[in-house]
Amino acid sequence: MSIVKRMTRALFWSWSPDSDKEATQAIGFNLLLHWFPAKITNKSKSWGYSAWLGTITLALFVILSVTGVVLMFVYVPSIERAYHTIKDVEFVVSYGWFIRRMHRWAAHLMVAFVCLHMIRVFLTGAYKSSKQNVNANRPLNWIIGVVLLILTMLLSYTGYLLPWDQLALWAITIGANIAASVPVIGEQVQFLMQGGTLIGQNTLIIWYALHVAVLPLITIGLIVWHMWRIRKDGGLAGVETIPVEKTREEPDKAKTYSLMGVTQGVRPTVLYHRVKDKTGLFVPEALVRVLIAFLFTTAAVMFLSFFNIPLEEPASLEWTPNPAKAPWYFLWLQELVTITTIRVSGYTFNGGLVGGIVIPGVLVTFIALWPYIDRSPDSAVGIWFHKTRTWQNRIFLFLIIVIAILSFIGLVLRGPNWGIYMPWEAWPLHPTLI
Repeated sequence: MSIVKRMTRALFWSWSPDSDKEATQAIGFNLLLHWFPAKITNKSKSWGYSAWLGTITLALFVILSVTGVVLMFVYVPSIERAYHTIKDVEFVVSYGWFIRRMHRWAAHLMVAFVCLHMIRVFLTGAYKSSKQNVNANRPLNWIIGVVLLILTMLLSYTGYLLPWDQLALWAITIGANIAASVPVIGEQVQFLMQGGTLIGQNTLIIWYALHVAVLPLITIGLIVWHMWRIRKDGGLAGVETIPVEKTREEPDKAKTYSLMGVTQGVRPTVLYHRVKDKTGLFVPEALVRVLIAFLFTTAAVMFLSFFNIPLEEPASLEWTPNPAKAPWYFLWLQELVTITTIRVSGYTFNGGLVGGIVIPGVLVTFIALWPYIDRSPDSAVGIWFHKTRTWQNRIFLFLIIVIAILSFIGLVLRGPNWGIYMPWEAWPLHPTLI
């Protein structure tokens, strides 16, 4: 090897494997090198199978991270200055309005696309491990996805408080009141959320730290784990296979039966299968699609950033907005609290526990554990609306429709005094606004 090549290798690649086995181990145990496959099936990389919703979600997270870091240079987490720094970003800082709107729109879109991504995974049965891949653990990755959905909502919710306007103040007030309805530990949870007995400076500092440090770090770690598990589980579950009968053979000691090297002893029963779907190289075929998804996502967020986003009056506990609503992605919870709040003979049963804690908790647990309940065949894995999963898809879509209806009621129909008003009906004036 020439001196130039040795110097180049020393600068950019400081390690050289002594054997093919050592090189294979390096790739297999290295998270970055093992993140993406060398080849990918045509079905998995198609736009129609996954719609690349996961890639779009990742692009939105990158946009949020970049714009969030920029906003941190201007924002001051103080109840006296937070609102005015947002005003400065909007009207004083050069292109601050554009960065802030990109951050806000990307936050809303990320919540929506995480939900759409999980809906796609459920309807295609991609949360289920196929018997062809004995090392796959797709149910675990589905649970990681559920946790990422919750973290995404928490990231957006904690960011809601930072402008310290009326919308922010009453969003945290509603959340803290729901938390207070938890038996035994409710008051302690409310105390932790508020950083004390009242909403104030401690509340803002706690939620700021959660928003810019704690939750993002946890989210990044789970995203890396989630994508790595997709690789380990065999891709996007978009591979068509034909199972062949099981056979048992004595191994050839000179033959490699594992990724990491020669396996000694008797080989276990192996389920052979042939892949019908043609494969292509990840680079450049799939990589180009990743870049397209990133570019179109960035362009869409930039386009939406020309539309204004609300910044209400400075936060004040002396004036209560009517109606006081939670963020749009939690409106269905607020509606559940309303539905389960029952008044009988002058006694009011608080629906915060049932509608705000119990029902959502049962629903999330049920969804997270569903892969372990699903008994559909391997032929249904990676297939949109497979006939063997009809009733499962109907139940899931029914729950989605109910959540959508409750969200629509809370977003469009709820008016002053938490009454129902049709879109064509005028809202009565609230006395405090006269």
